[in-house]
Amino acid sequence: MIRTLAAMTHALNPLQVSRFVQLHDDVAAHDGVKLFMGFDFHEYVSITRATPTKGPTFPNFRPNRSLIKSGQGYWIIGVDRNNEVALSDAARLYELSQSNFAEYLESLKAFYSHPAIHAHPQDRCACTAPNAKKMTGKVAYTGDLWVRGDLRGGGIAQIVERIAHRVAFAMWAPDFLCALVARWRVDKGNVAQYRHHEPGGAMLQLIEEDILGDYWLIWLTGAELRSQVEHMRTELILPSRFRQHNR
Repeated sequence: MIRTLAAMTHALNPLQVSRFVQLHDDVAAHDGVKLFMGFDFHEYVSITRATPTKGPTFPNFRPNRSLIKSGQGYWIIGVDRNNEVALSDAARLYELSQSNFAEYLESLKAFYSHPAIHAHPQDRCACTAPNAKKMTGKVAYTGDLWVRGDLRGGGIAQIVERIAHRVAFAMWAPDFLCALVARWRVDKGNVAQYRHHEPGGAMLQLIEEDILGDYWLIWLTGAELRSQVEHMRTELILPSRFRQHNR
């Protein structure tokens, strides 16, 4: 499926993309996790809010703060053998033909559909990452990646990211795919799926969301994302723990 994914760009509908994820959830199942994919962010928020150890979802993935049009967003949820939520990930598309990612962040439109209505007067976002100003056109943004503590370090986050990148490519063929992450993820090398990273992605303060942080920008160009998809083997490359388990 991954080998032929590039040829199906623009031909995949949400049902086909969902089947793609389902075909690969046996990879995560080696660690007792079953993956589900959805497109209704009201449902996503209801799931994540009911997950005790997961932090709040940023407003750009909450439909009461930021509208995600049909076909412009998806999410992945993983549940364990007890049907308890074990991981989450989400992505959405920003159409920035008349703007760039840095301007979109600083205007707070990346987080709120209507900043004048939803943003607190003291909300702020400064973006000094030079390459954010070069990100125009179709910008796929991934975020809300969370893995429950007992499953961290085993490679399942990387598996979900690989799937998420291929779904983003299949649905949108974006000009850029990016994320904002805490520096510790960069320092630990937890951003290997992205070829580039730089500081100053977002110095962010969202008062009512209780969000205050300095985030790095990580990204792939559209050409790099395409190359990543086209050169992947038919099966997902599993971390060693999963390979040994499957022998």
